[in-house]
Order: sequence, then C-alpha cells, then structure tokens
Amino acid sequence: MSVSQPSWTIGIEEEYLMVNRDTGELATDSMNGVIEACQAELKDLVRPEFLQSQIEVATDVCKDVKEARAQLAYMRAKVAEIGANYNLAPIAASTHPMAEWDQQVHTDAERYHNFANDMQAVVRRLIISGMHVHVGIDDDDLRIDLMNQVSYFLPHLLALSTSSAFWRGRKTGLMCYRLSVFDELPRTGLPELFDSYSEYRKHVRALINVGVIKDATMLWWDVRPAHKFPTLEMRITDICTTLDDAIAVASLFQCLLRMLHRLRRANQRWRTYRTMLINENRWRAQRYGLDEGLVDFGKSQIVAFDSLLEELFEMLQEDAEALNCTEELLSLRTILKRGTSSHRQLAIFEAAKENGATDLEACRTVSKWLMEETVNVT
Repeated sequence: MSVSQPSWTIGIEEEYLMVNRDTGELATDSMNGVIEACQAELKDLVRPEFLQSQIEVATDVCKDVKEARAQLAYMRAKVAEIGANYNLAPIAASTHPMAEWDQQVHTDAERYHNFANDMQAVVRRLIISGMHVHVGIDDDDLRIDLMNQVSYFLPHLLALSTSSAFWRGRKTGLMCYRLSVFDELPRTGLPELFDSYSEYRKHVRALINVGVIKDATMLWWDVRPAHKFPTLEMRITDICTTLDDAIAVASLFQCLLRMLHRLRRANQRWRTYRTMLINENRWRAQRYGLDEGLVDFGKSQIVAFDSLLEELFEMLQEDAEALNCTEELLSLRTILKRGTSSHRQLAIFEAAKENGATDLEACRTVSKWLMEETVNVT
C-alpha cells in the first residue's frame, strides 16, 4: 500500500453562460469575438464550450484554495469586463432561468460537430454549466482508491452547490435540474468501483478498442481520474453563483480526500457503499438540496444537513488546517444559513411575482441578479 503524501494541489474549472446585459436573455449569435478577446487576455486559461453561448475558465495548478480564489476572482472580473464590450455578461448558474434549448447553436469546431452528430437531441438540450475541481494525487492506484471512497460524499457536495432550479422559464421543483439534463448522456452518474488503476484502464481500453470512445475524457462521471493530469476530478457540483461558495465547496472536496488518505495511512478506510444507496442521496440532493437532509447509511436514518455538516467539520479539522483552508471550509455554514444560489433565485422569482411580474419578467429579474452576483468577487 502506498503511503506517499500527495501534493494536494488544486485547480478549478468554471463554465459560464453569457447573457445580454439589457434583457438577461442567453446570447445566441452575438458571441463572435468574445472568446478570442478573452483568450488574448487570459491565454489558455479560457476556452470555448459546446454551446456558443458558453465560456469556460480554468485556474492554473494552485497550492491552495486561497490562490485558486484569487485566480477565479480575476477571471470572472475579466470575462465580465470583456463581455461588456459586446453588451454581454457572464452568469455562474447551472441553468439559465428562461433559455430555450432549441434556439441555441453549438460551437463551430470538428469535435463539437462530431459530438452533436453522435448525441443528437440529447446534447442539443445541454444548456447547463458546472464546476470541476481537480486535486493533485500523483499515485495512480491511490486515485482509484480515493475515487471509490469519496463517492459517498458526492451528494453532500452537490447539495451545497445547487444553482439550477429553473428550466425554460419555469420552476422545476428541483434544486438541481442540471443533472437531470446531463444524465441523458451516456457514461454519466456515479463512477464504477475498481480494485486498481490497471483494472480501470483495462475497462477504458475495452471501450476505446471498439471505437465507442476516443479516450477517457468521454467518461463524464461525477468524479473521475483526470485524463490529462495526475488529479482526481470532481464534476458533480453545479457552478456556484457566489465565488466564496465555490471555494468553500472546493475546500470540502480537497479536505475529504486528505481525510480518506489519512485513514488509509492508518490502515483504515471509509466504508464503500453500493451505488444504489449513494444514488438515493444523489437524488435527494437534486430534489431538495440542503432542505430535507441525506441518508446516513451508518445510522440507517435521514439526518438533517446541518448535523451532517457539523460532523464533517469535526472529522476534517486536521485536514483543513494542513491544507490552509479552515476559514473557507467553515464558510459552508454561510451557505447553510442563507441558502444556495437555487434558494436565492427562487426567493427573487417569488418576490417579483408578488409584485405583479409575469413568469418571464420574474425570470429576467433572476437573470439580472445572477449577473451581479457572479462578479461580486471582492
């Protein structure tokens, strides 16, 4: 068993939807020049996404979440500054309040043409954005072992990040509708369990050899070994509208991995649960977010999220101190107290409706708030 200490470096990717600054509506054919202008300023830290109305940014490899926050703050502000020249603004939300998917156009690039041809209507509905967190773990087998164990906590991470309560101008009744859209793609959801990295690679090669996938980047699991980097990549979360929420969620993922590694060094491990059980919590996080608790399978009962969070704080205290993110981790209490982006979007929508707004007008009010909160990075 490897006992080497991983680097625990961190990198964060965020996907933004670009909207009209006046109307709050999703950009369609008005993105010409925006990506190029952003790339001129941010180089390879920014790139296009499948839809023309999307843009993705990624931090460098960072030593801790404080460094990652500084980079994301700069990139959010810079994308907003450049977008303003085109009357556009970024919003950090996993669905747009009122966009219609059949009015969107995908980016003109060969990989996206192939993707659209392969996935058809499934991918045309993909007006969704996420946040991906990479944590540096050099040992291949350790990445697989920690992936197996950290899957238990993925619903916890999702519940803290929800920002996709609306779809096509309507409340969905879910705090995270994004996964309902994303799960229509193949090779999504919770990862498989593997005994070793070589077993994982064997199964990946089986799909590559028959031409089903090009490489492991086409495994879109909630957490996966990154294909290009020696990292474990968490992908389940919505993108957080508030930057500090994003950093808090990223710090939780980083701390969980260090805690699991610490147990491993002491010849202990977190119990591995069947996918069918973790999927129940995954659904609860999608449907209710923080509001109705998650199942504690050790206790065989549903536990309120505030109790679950305090238990995590106690378990992760040593890890947060070692990773220099105690303040960021404890700020998860702020999310619990005032709600995620989905809670706040819903409250803004209902307030607008009470003041006589139509559903469309209320959704535009939500979009305007998302524009403001996305760049509130001080």
